[in-house]
Amino acid sequence: MNERKLQEVEVKLYTPDLAGVQRALEAAGANLLKPRLFERNVRYDSADGMLSAQGVVLRLRQDDAARLTFKADERVVDGIASRFEAEVEVSNFALMDVILGRLGYEVALIYEKYRTTYELEGAEVVLDELPFGNFTEIEGDAATIERAVEVLGLGAARRMGESYAYLFLGLKRRLGLTERDCTFDNFSDVDNWSVL
Repeated sequence: MNERKLQEVEVKLYTPDLAGVQRALEAAGANLLKPRLFERNVRYDSADGMLSAQGVVLRLRQDDAARLTFKADERVVDGIASRFEAEVEVSNFALMDVILGRLGYEVALIYEKYRTTYELEGAEVVLDELPFGNFTEIEGDAATIERAVEVLGLGAARRMGESYAYLFLGLKRRLGLTERDCTFDNFSDVDNWSVL
């Protein structure tokens, strides 16, 4: 397989008004690829935390399918993140969790979100609703990303170079939260949850 195809290039934008972004997508003629779906993401690490320490992500995701993902070697330039990403669909989420446990990996974090996926002029644009805020991710090459940002009027939106897991951990420290996981249930009683 061509390793160039295994590069994820994206920008994450903090966009509290997702309805406004959705209207901009529709006005620009974007194609709805996947309607709003609930996602459950489980990140794994070794007992000594070595994967996280090395910037490696090992994730099992369940939405309309189960997928195992490996990410590494992230670089962020002008708010656009680029990293190696390999992903494979697996037939059984629960059994893959057992396999990862038998290989010595532990669940480090579970995070939930709702995701709606569009295609706009060669870019994949996703609207993400997390327990602590709303974000728009745009994936493609750098020029395609910047064009989509402009078309959607998101030039002033804050670019987030950090992963959702990193943002959640920072929020936990700031608010003194004790929950390990970023789930909607765990945030149901949190009033001051803005990432900004």
